[in-house]
Parts: sequence; C-alpha cells; structure tokens
Amino acid sequence: MLGGLLDEPWTEGAAVEMNFDGLVGPTHNFAGLAFGNVASTKNARQLSSPRAAVLEGLAKMAAVHALGVPQGLLPPQERPRLDVLRRLGFEGDDGAVVGRAAREAPGLLASVYSASAMWAANAATVSPSADTRDGRVHLTAANLVSSLHRSLEAESTGRALRRIFAGERFVVHDALPACETLGDEGAANHTRLHDGGAGLEVFVYGRAAGGARPRRFPARQTREASEAVARLHGVRRALFVRQNPEAIDAGAFHNDVVAVGHERVLLWHEDAFADASDIETMRRELAEEGVELLSWRVSRKELSLSEAIETYLFNSQIVTTEAGWVLVAPAECERSAAARSVIARLTTEGLASVRFLEVRQSMRNGGGPACLRLRVELTDAEREEVKPTCVFTPALHRTLVAWAQRHYRETLAPADLADPALIEESRAALDELTQILDLGGDFYDFQR
Repeated sequence: MLGGLLDEPWTEGAAVEMNFDGLVGPTHNFAGLAFGNVASTKNARQLSSPRAAVLEGLAKMAAVHALGVPQGLLPPQERPRLDVLRRLGFEGDDGAVVGRAAREAPGLLASVYSASAMWAANAATVSPSADTRDGRVHLTAANLVSSLHRSLEAESTGRALRRIFAGERFVVHDALPACETLGDEGAANHTRLHDGGAGLEVFVYGRAAGGARPRRFPARQTREASEAVARLHGVRRALFVRQNPEAIDAGAFHNDVVAVGHERVLLWHEDAFADASDIETMRRELAEEGVELLSWRVSRKELSLSEAIETYLFNSQIVTTEAGWVLVAPAECERSAAARSVIARLTTEGLASVRFLEVRQSMRNGGGPACLRLRVELTDAEREEVKPTCVFTPALHRTLVAWAQRHYRETLAPADLADPALIEESRAALDELTQILDLGGDFYDFQR
C-alpha cells in the first residue's frame, strides 16, 4: 500500500485512476507563448503570481484527495534553461546570459523560463496494464514539438516518470522523434473508455500527413504520432478520430478543451469531432467489451463553442467517488449561466455532483483542472511500485505549502526574467524540493 503512507484505503484488486498533478514551478509567468491558446495570448505580458499559482494547484490536489480520489504529483522542471540560451549563442555568466537575451531576444528568454510543465496532461500518454499486450503500464513522454517552450520538456519529463514509475511493472518510453509529422501533445488528446476491465483507448488527432489542416491555428497532434504511441504501448483496442478543425480554429488547441472521458462516460461538445459518427463507433467498440457508453452531448445551442473555450467546462475532471461521478470544474463555469445549466442537466443523467475550484492563474494561461493532471490507472501491485514520496497526503500538502511560501515570489513581471536573482531563487526552491520528494541530488541539471 505505497509504504503505508496513504491516508485513504485503496480498493483491493481493482485498477484505480490516480491523478498526478504538475506542481507549478517558481517561474510561472504570462508570456503568451502558446499560439492557438486564446487565454494565453489574451493575458500575455501581464503580471503573474507564482505563489498564488502553486497554492491554487496544491489546493486543487487537496480537494481531489478529499473526494477520496488517489492523488500524486509531478515535480516542476528546471527553469530557466540557460543551457538552451548558451546553445543559441548567448555567452558569459548566468546574469550576462539572461541580460543579453532580455535585450536581444525576449521571446527566447520567456521560452526558457516558462513553467508550462505544470500542465501534466501534456506530459505523456498512459496506457494501463489492462489494455496492453504485455500486461504492463506504458507511458510515453510527449515531444511537444509545436512550440519551443514546450519542446524543452520531453527529456526532463522522461526522467521524472522513470523515477516515479521505476518498477518492473512500468515501461517509460522516450518521446517520439521531434518532427512535424510526429507532433505529440500527450494525454490531452487521449482518453480511455471502460467499465473496470479492458478499455477502448481513443486517440484524437488534428492532422495527418498530406491531409487538410485548420485555417487559423495549428493542429498540434498528428495521427502518425497517435498511431506510433499505440504501437509502442501494444494497445489491444485503439480508435483514432479527428478533432474538428473548426474547434481548433476557435481555440481548442487540445481535444480536452472540448471533450473529456472517464470510465464509460464521454462528455463532449457537438463541435468536438470532425465526424459525429465517431461516437457511434466508440459505442460499438465498447459494446464488444460488454460496456455501454454513456454519451453526454452538449449542443452548441446549450453552450456555444466560444463559451465552452472561455469557461473550460470540458477541461473539467470527472472523478469517481463513493457518491458517484463528480465533476471537478473551474470556477469560471460557476460564473457562466450556460455552463451551470449544462451541469444541472448532467445531474439528471448520471452526474452525482459538481465541485467548482479556483485555478485562476492556470486558467489565465489557458489551462483548466484537466490540463493540470496526468491520469494513471493502477492496480494494487502497481501502486506499490509508485514512488511513495510523490503520492499526495495532507502532511505533504502542509510541507509543500510552507515550501512554496518560503521560495515563490508574490508577483512576477516580464522584466523580472532578466533578474539574475530569480535564477538562484528558482534553484534554491527546486533543490529543497528534491529533498522533500526524495528525487535524488542529481535530479536537476544544476545539481550535477
């Protein structure tokens, strides 16, 4: 039982979904780096609050844990990536490097400072052992080649996954080759439908080689990448469906902005998929596993595509509790009459309740509750091999809150990225974190 450190009982013998949230890093800022992400662009260069961001994230973990849902966390990545700046020709000591970058290439400086690894839904794609031919849990780090700041995450993500999921029951794959054809954005474009046994893994892509593309914004996930991940994982039953290009052009840069699945439930906007018949295909595929799909369709009349993206209703988490399915939604949904009306309807169709959470700092950068977590379904034996110090407990929560309050700045302005003191502050925070989480004194590059 994970070294006896958990505060809640586990369901013996059954695979249980565990949410691993990305711990927000100390350099969280609004740089507007994500083209196609409406909120990110809208809030570019505004004042951010790293301390509020990390505390909101920790409060979200605590709230999900309190619902009886197993909760873990992924550590932030080292930022700034001074090694990248030096590879791009910026020379001198650390202060000179960030100072020159601030003057000559502020976009590059913002990219190497980005705390975007907080959105753990993009960290990897995960296939549970019930779905794979070798009976092991497979995880593939996402290459995130669609943007510079996110493409810097893949190697560090792989390192973190290998330390947290180190047992023989896990297989952690390197990211796919970094090229446009194999653009992979992780679990934000992947969901698993099931009813406790083997499931149907649904991979959603935005484009395929030689195929049509959205007109306004890039389609980040490719069919070729999705197929490669499914092969690597040895997935028994996979379905590849195309995201609606109109949804991408409206700002749904990942499918989890317009659809979310959990167990045998699929909550989806009618503009989520290019071909609505894909829902019937999912229904037929699941029926072959003896599972009845519960389809929660939301029409554009109920909730327009633009309001779906503004409220991030579909970027909510659906979690299983003793009381039934609970929707963990961003507070923006509570402030929207249309979103509240949709949720009220869902409570007549099988949803037990809703829990609204404030994750404003993440939302202003274009990430809701579902963006902040990577789902990993684990059996009892597999949970015993998860690194116990990365499993959320009330005691760990208290420790991390105190840690964040010591190390994180209250505010961070774009000009602050040129401050050499921010480098040392970030390193001091991460160095202490490796001790708290027992990640080893060589986890970050600056520690070696």
